[in-house]
Parts: sequence; C-alpha cells; structure tokens
Amino acid sequence: MWQPDGWDVRARIGVLTPHGDVGPESELQAMAPEGVRVHAARVPFGAMAAGGTMDPTIPLAPVRAFVEPPAIDEATAFLAAAPIAAIGIGFTSSSYVVGVEGERKVVERLMQRSAGIPVVATCAAAVAGLQALKVQRMALVDPPWFDAELDRLGAEYFVSQGLDVVRHGSCNLPSSQRSINPAELFSWVVANTPNNAEAVFIGGNGFRTVGVIAALEEDLQRPVLTANACLLWGLLHAAQTAARPTGYGTLFRL
Repeated sequence: MWQPDGWDVRARIGVLTPHGDVGPESELQAMAPEGVRVHAARVPFGAMAAGGTMDPTIPLAPVRAFVEPPAIDEATAFLAAAPIAAIGIGFTSSSYVVGVEGERKVVERLMQRSAGIPVVATCAAAVAGLQALKVQRMALVDPPWFDAELDRLGAEYFVSQGLDVVRHGSCNLPSSQRSINPAELFSWVVANTPNNAEAVFIGGNGFRTVGVIAALEEDLQRPVLTANACLLWGLLHAAQTAARPTGYGTLFRL
C-alpha cells in the first residue's frame, strides 16, 4: 500500500566531498546495497569552480587545504549531527599529499568533531582492502587531472605501506570529470596493466570508475579496486552492517 520513502534503512553513511563534486556520493549510492543510504556534506575545494569544473591538472596547495581546518572539521560536525553510522573522506589526493601519518592525524582530528562516529579515509581503506586480498604487487591508475607529482606522491603513499607499486601513472583520457567514458577507461586500464600486477587500484573519488570494475576483473583476472569502492567497503565495516553490494568486484566478496 505504502510507497518506499527512504526512512527505513539498514544503515546511513556520510561522505565529505568537494563542494562542486557529485562523483563520490553518486558512485557510493549506485553501489550501496539495499537499505543503505548515502548523505553528503560539502567542503570547499579551491581548485574546483562552479559546476564542478577544474583546470586540466589540479595544484597541490588546494588539495592539501581540503583537509585543513576549519571547513572540513565544521562539515564533519554538521554531518555527525545526523543519525548516521560512519563518515568517509571522499578525497584521495589529500592523502597522497599529506602521506600516511598526515592522513592518520586528519582522521583523529575529525573524530574529535564526529561525536564518536567512525571516520574513514579512502586511501587507508584501500590499503586495508589490498591487504585483506593479500596483494603485494599493485598497479596504480590515477585520474588525468592528477599531474606527475601528485601521481608520484600516490605511489609513495602505497610503497610506504609495504606495497610494491609495479606501475603508476595518470591515465591518458580527457582531463574533465564529465568527459570520462567508461568504455575508454576500460580499454586504457586493460592496455596499461602489467602482467606482474596482482591487483589494480584506480584513485580519485571524483573519477568515474565503479561501473567498469566487474568488466575489468573479468578481463584482467585479478582484483580491481577503486577509490569509492574502497571507501564504501571501509564505511560498511565501520558502520557494522553486514550489507554488501554485488557486481562491484572481489573486494565485496571477502
């Protein structure tokens, strides 16, 4: 008799996302299993203009500033006032720039504003996922708007966690969020994944990627993880729900 109204849920999760970016919440909600709802809080990102437009490459200064107080701290506090079970930082590149220790300090600081609600960082969740899959050698694919320095910092992040990054680089696709085509991304990753990589991690929460995970895994015959898939995996664990999506890769079948 009654139509679904969104009130009856298994879990509500939050995500902190750049103010003009709809990618993280779009992909998280697309993957979310039945009964899991995604709620976003927007954080100013100096490299993003109205409509989510950016320069062909993003400078490092606003990437670092994204996780500095007070804006993201205040957004966390507002999001934590809602009845949600976990909060994710939907921003890969800041972890690249501040490194593992800097990322840990950001999470600890935001936990002081989250009223005890767990805070999950994308890159930390990616490392946990790769470790759970017992991956040692990985290929790193970054968005086309990550320049060589940001990509290098990303590789260093994973190396510092004991992983062997056998290949890394920004993919050679149009440098615009709206121009990313799943078919082109699929072809590029297949053509540029080395045989000795045990898994692929595709960085960038604003990078349109989750729709190709299953197809890539079928073609490459190895796990393929993306920023938002790892973030959702970490959030579901933090929210202590057994709900898991289907069709988005090996990570969720653990």
